[in-house]
Amino acid sequence: MTGVRVPIRRLSHAIADALPAYATAHSAGLDLQAAVAAPVVLAPGARALIPTGYAIALPDGFEAQVRPRSGLALDHGLSVLNGPGTIDADYRGEIGVILINLGPAAFSVTRGMRIAQLVVAPVARVGWELAETLADSGRGAGGFGSTGAGREAHSQTKEIHVK
Repeated sequence: MTGVRVPIRRLSHAIADALPAYATAHSAGLDLQAAVAAPVVLAPGARALIPTGYAIALPDGFEAQVRPRSGLALDHGLSVLNGPGTIDADYRGEIGVILINLGPAAFSVTRGMRIAQLVVAPVARVGWELAETLADSGRGAGGFGSTGAGREAHSQTKEIHVK
């Protein structure tokens, strides 16, 4: 597989010798580590911006998505608040992860802990084409669970008027 070359800058508080890395040969996301000076304790319902110690320069046509780690979500209720967070190709600041504790107990984020994943993906740019009607599809305007079993009530086409 051909990879995308992305310049990365290690900031002074980054974890030494620990670039974001894939955990396995087929991982989609690179693990991001917490570059905190001291533990950050998240009480239930609390959120915090956790630094990673790195800044990147994505090429045009790409974005990086900051996503939660499934183990932290399942075991502790920890998630990325704006997940997935988007890093645009023109952003050059530090990658930060907004963590939220949705679990019942306080959670301590410590230096070097793997806190999120970073997925680099191509982005399609849209050119709008104003139309009076749209082509029919099997789904139509059904949304919000309309494709699930037993959701016939939701699959009715409804017009929404906004004033």
